[in-house]
Formats: sequence, structure tokens, C-alpha cells
Amino acid sequence: MAIVLGPNQYGKAEVRVVAVDRSGPRHEVADLNVSTSLRGDFTAAHTEGDNAHVLTTDAQKNTVFAFARDGVGSPEAFGLRLARHLAGSYDWITGARVAVESYGWERIAVGGRPHDHALRRPGGEVRTAVVTVDGDEAHVLAGLTDLVVLKTTGSEFWGYPRDRYTTLPETRDRVLATAVTARWRHTSAELDWDAHFDGVRTTLLETFAATHSRALQQTLYAMGEAVLERFPDVAEVRMSMPNRHHFLQDLSAYGLTNTPGEDDVLVYHADDRPYGLIEGTVLRDDVPPAEVAWLGTPGFC
Repeated sequence: MAIVLGPNQYGKAEVRVVAVDRSGPRHEVADLNVSTSLRGDFTAAHTEGDNAHVLTTDAQKNTVFAFARDGVGSPEAFGLRLARHLAGSYDWITGARVAVESYGWERIAVGGRPHDHALRRPGGEVRTAVVTVDGDEAHVLAGLTDLVVLKTTGSEFWGYPRDRYTTLPETRDRVLATAVTARWRHTSAELDWDAHFDGVRTTLLETFAATHSRALQQTLYAMGEAVLERFPDVAEVRMSMPNRHHFLQDLSAYGLTNTPGEDDVLVYHADDRPYGLIEGTVLRDDVPPAEVAWLGTPGFC
């Protein structure tokens, strides 16, 4: 029996960089959280402490800042530039993975007009990109996290098996709420990334709104299916959608009703945990898988 080194990678996690483009009167802000990882021949570093093949994590961090100085653009394009540079920097580096979180900012309105250099940070939604360069191939996962959505009707949940531990009542009318985390894999590494992201995000939102849901799983599938139908350069969509439960509150102790179909105003108790964690992948069956694109990306998303 021999003990050998298995798959490994190393890099710099969560480099926070803000790039402000002041080339015109209206300033543009790119606010990123960037993590880099390298893959290659690092055996001696692990087994002998020989650092001859180690591009320091400090150098990786500095590269992020230096590349931001040239302009960021979309997170996908920025990730591709970084990953290609890192993967090609030394012969013993065979691949690079760059994960980017992009935080959006909105302009503050003054006198009804968006201000040129004063902004506010909106809610918790974050745009994401994971770029993997492996040899001559580049893989791009675009995505988003914490896209919180809610429907006040148009959702049911019934017909499930019941055993001695089942207490949840069936319903033909319920609140459906979730925080969508989604990543979609592209078959091309050369796209108008901003326009493509906006289109996929709009498709996810429109499908969530339009789907009469009998289960959150059904809604997840419908959202992924719609993306694949509208965007032929997307090979697969992976989603995580925790069910943010809303339960009708019992108001009978106060002499009040709280009944769908009878009362105009309904009051719910919102439970943030425990929650049903609904995860799934919707994919084209004629596109080869690319698991290297997902290495280091936990779970479904």
C-alpha cells in the first residue's frame, strides 16, 4: 500500500476590491469579492515543503487588484481574464478557478434625478460568476444568490403520503416564498455577459410569477426549463430554493377569523427555520457534462 497526494488546489479567498471608474462625470462602481484557486503540480510543496512551484497567495491577491485597475467589466469577463492569466503564468500550473461575487449599487435620487456619484446598496441579492480554465478549455458558471421572491397565491401543496408523524395540513392556496440561488453553465466563453445575465434573471423571475405551483419542486423545474428554452448557449441550470414557510396564524383566541376565501386580509407567521431545502438540476441531455466546471462549488449551487 502507498499513500499518495490526491486532488488539491490552493489560492486566495475573498479579496474585497472596489473599482471606481471616474473617467466621466457619472462614476461607475464595481464592488467585488474575488477568490482564486490554482491547480497543477504542487506535489513537492505538500510532501517535501518545497515551494518552488508555489505562486504565493499574496501574489494572487495583488493580481486581482492590478487587473481591477485596468477595468472590471462584467464579473464573468473579469473572471475569465484572471483565470486565463493565472493558468498561463507558469508551466506547472495547469488550471485556475476564479469565483466572483458582484454587489450591486443603485444611484441615490436627488430632486428626482439619479446622482452621479452617490449610491446606495440595495437588498441581499448578489450576482456570481465562477470561471475555470483547465488546459485549453474555459468554463463559465454565471449565477446569483439570495434572489428573494414571494407569491401571495397561485400555490398549492397536497396529495402527499401521510404517516403517523405527518401533521402538515393540505392546502389549495398558500403563500410561496423562497430565496433563489442559481448557477447556469455556458457552452460559450464569449458572450455579452451583462445582457445574458439580465435575460436569464428576468426569465427566472417571470417563470416564478407565471407558474401555478403545486410544489416548489415543480416551480424549480419550470424556471430551469424556461432558461434552457430561451438561451441555447446554456447547458444546465442548478438551483437551490429553500422554502420560506408562511403559516396562517390562529387568531381565534381574539375572536378573529383568518381564513382564505373569506377574509380580505390574512395574517401569517413567517418561519425562517427549519425550512424545506429544494435543490435540483435542469439540463440538456445532448450536451456533454463538464464536472471540472463545478469543482469547488458546494452542493447544487
